[in-house]
Amino acid sequence: MPIVKHEEFISAPVEVVFDLARSVDIHIKTTGKSKEIAIGGVTEGLLEEGDMVTWEATHFGIRQRLTAKIISMDKPNEFVDIMVRGAFHSFRHTHQFFEIDGGTKMVDIFDYRSPFGFIGVLADKWFLEKYMATFIRNRARELKKFAEEKGDE
Repeated sequence: MPIVKHEEFISAPVEVVFDLARSVDIHIKTTGKSKEIAIGGVTEGLLEEGDMVTWEATHFGIRQRLTAKIISMDKPNEFVDIMVRGAFHSFRHTHQFFEIDGGTKMVDIFDYRSPFGFIGVLADKWFLEKYMATFIRNRARELKKFAEEKGDE
């Protein structure tokens, strides 16, 4: 099972970063390349423990749907979502937030298992793990822009 980990320092209070990270509206704005939209469950506002959201997005030129559920939340330190339906065999995405140096260290830990057994393992090695790392890094950097602009207001 590949594990993708990304850390991003954001010059904004931990509460602001935490809320932006669980905002459906901001998620849509920070995933522009894959054209993500929320089509089921909670489709706007802030996600809470127990909430589910179904995303529709384009990855590898294919329109896909994925339903995730928030399984735990410790405001403003951590929340965890898992895939309940979608293209992966499974995934668990842990979002952590640490108040540090007048800002927030945001940590994403994406632990996933590809479908299709051995073929999925090869896909991970050839391209999928790198694709997921880039996706998570780009989303974190876009979220950073929103958080830091909000702090400048």
